[in-house]
Amino acid sequence: MKYPLAILSLSLSCTLAAAQDTPPRLIHFTPATFSNSFTIHRDPVLHIQSGDTVRTETVDAFGHDKQGTKRQGGGNPLTGPFYIEDAMPGDVLAVTLNEVTLNRPYAYTSETFDERSMPDSILRQLPKRAPIVKWRLDLQNALGWPDSAADTYDHLKNFKVTLHPFLGCIGVAPSNKKDEILSFFQGPFGGNLDYSRLAKGAIIYLPVFHPGAYFYIGDGHAAQGDGEIAGNALETSLDVEFTVKVIKSDLLRLTYPRAEDATYIMTLGSDKDLNKALKIASAGMLNWLQKDFRLTLHEATQVISTTMEYTIAEIADPEVVVVAKIRKDALLTLHN
Repeated sequence: MKYPLAILSLSLSCTLAAAQDTPPRLIHFTPATFSNSFTIHRDPVLHIQSGDTVRTETVDAFGHDKQGTKRQGGGNPLTGPFYIEDAMPGDVLAVTLNEVTLNRPYAYTSETFDERSMPDSILRQLPKRAPIVKWRLDLQNALGWPDSAADTYDHLKNFKVTLHPFLGCIGVAPSNKKDEILSFFQGPFGGNLDYSRLAKGAIIYLPVFHPGAYFYIGDGHAAQGDGEIAGNALETSLDVEFTVKVIKSDLLRLTYPRAEDATYIMTLGSDKDLNKALKIASAGMLNWLQKDFRLTLHEATQVISTTMEYTIAEIADPEVVVVAKIRKDALLTLHN
């Protein structure tokens, strides 16, 4: 597909920013430790440069690796931080997810609903301590089903879902140097976004707040419905390959994450209040259209009101995550 000039120019900016004396490297990294927070107060596990590609792995949200070994306490243990040598405050870190692959044949979720998602009359019918449900993953055919369906769920004996592996957590160290933000939180730094389109082929753009960025990934999911309303997705471990590129501050500045894939450009907003999260995401999209596509505010009202789509990506965490997105093919005729 032919993309608008604005999208192509953003990719070009990334390429220019990646220019360096040494050629980009492919690095295989096996993590030995994991972090339960986004912070600069951890020694980097690896120093890399703009343009480098890293192949690594994550543990699941409960701290188990692909062998089922408990490697870390639960709460979305993160692989990282990766220190990007040429990233400075005010820059943007563009992370391309080249591969996001399942590496074991099972996952776990919860038998419950989040309190934001259902009336109290329904929630009272479920146990306060949610049972954990194991799912089988058919990696060859990309299908999953409750492992105990035959014994526990009479009507789910033939129920299967298509697997769609993605990263629940992707982010950098937050702006306040004192902050060690637990890995089930989200914000301008990224974090526990739990957005299913942050999968193979996606690019996520993150504002950089500290030298080196201190980049983290984790919280692998085999599949998830929008909102993660059970409090867990299909939690599992992953193999991940990503490429980092630094966009310097004179080319792009961000206050909140944005992303793109083959189909959409996407802006993200998070807040405890759904309306505020939606406004942050919407304002991010307006900024993208005005800066990259040179639309006036009046022109943008016409584009956004006819093409915008919203996804409530996450409601089970401390903050709601809302994604505003526009299909790339809807923007092909815009002049810049």
